[in-house]
Amino acid sequence: MAWVRVLKREAFRWAARGVDLVYPPRCPICREDQGAEDTARDTAARGPDDPPADEAALIDWEAAVCPRCVRALSADVCRCLRCGAPGPQADGCRGCRHRRRDWRRLVVLSSYADGLREAVLRAKRPTGDDVAAALGTLLVRRHRDSIAGWGVDTVVPVPMHWLRRSLRGASAADRLAGRIATLMGLPHARSLVRRRPTRMQNELPAERRPANVQGAFRARRRLDGARVLLVDDVMTTGATLAACARVLSAAGALRVDVAVVARADAAGSDADA
Repeated sequence: MAWVRVLKREAFRWAARGVDLVYPPRCPICREDQGAEDTARDTAARGPDDPPADEAALIDWEAAVCPRCVRALSADVCRCLRCGAPGPQADGCRGCRHRRRDWRRLVVLSSYADGLREAVLRAKRPTGDDVAAALGTLLVRRHRDSIAGWGVDTVVPVPMHWLRRSLRGASAADRLAGRIATLMGLPHARSLVRRRPTRMQNELPAERRPANVQGAFRARRRLDGARVLLVDDVMTTGATLAACARVLSAAGALRVDVAVVARADAAGSDADA
């Protein structure tokens, strides 16, 4: 019943505020204690006009980003909805109008620079769960309407090879995909496998990156008719995303859309994507 859901939501909200009085929350990005005006979890983690998230998201302490970091990390320019480059949104930028992409639409939180670059690098660390959750929250906060309008069936991360994951201890893309799926109320599936340990993309010039990831991924299962949201932390040339999107399509996905936290706009970026 609707009134029961409202009652539960309010109970969670007031419980969160009570805990805040005893343990003032810290922003996972800047690590500063938040003031009393910033302690409502649903206000810090979501935009004021966003629909209510589920109860688990409302009391997710690790995603309570302070308003200052929300503004700093979400500030961005208009971007092409096909490649993410700065430029017009509707029909794609000049480079996309006569070029076929392996995905349909793409959204970006902001440029891979300054504070966002630092946050993405922290999210890659074994202790970066809270930062990854925060970045996933900001991405949904900015692009919730677009993602909801795509009719996504499942959220899939760009996979990390098992050997690299064992050495690094975590996969930022997997963490991001899980957070986005939770906030959007969607399944989170590790539907892709990186079948061989490729060289880091940032070690290679742009023209060699597609070959580096060619044949590097496989699908775990068929995805017949599925509308997939492919998630990664950073995009540079898009070679990795393209390789993953092609495998998803070959496995039967009806379409693939992409969400990335950051896009490396400057040439020669050290981003690995």
